[in-house]
Amino acid sequence: MFAAYLVVTLLTSAVNGSAAIANFIGHDYPKSQADKLRVPRSWMRPLGTLLALGALGLLAGFAVPVLGALAAMGLGLYFLGALCAHLRVRDHQLGPWAVFFCLPVAALAVNLAYYGTR
Repeated sequence: MFAAYLVVTLLTSAVNGSAAIANFIGHDYPKSQADKLRVPRSWMRPLGTLLALGALGLLAGFAVPVLGALAAMGLGLYFLGALCAHLRVRDHQLGPWAVFFCLPVAALAVNLAYYGTR
């Protein structure tokens, strides 16, 4: 069970950390998504900060399990908000969103499964 917890958590942290970096450096993809979703570009750094904190919180969960669970929940809520933004502008291309949403949900599930059995 630890192997699944380790892999899912590290993968989720890496993906969200990469997304945070893309927001911070002003990569074209987050900018185009912000424009498509009618989100002000001034929100890119704060949203990137939330992603970065979630990624770091997942890693902190190895030492303090409740932090990992809370970080996974926070990322899940973040991506539910992103879903609302997509639906608000009638954007139904939700493949990338589904990946980003399912990863923290899986991280939460393995966190709870691993630490719940100890």
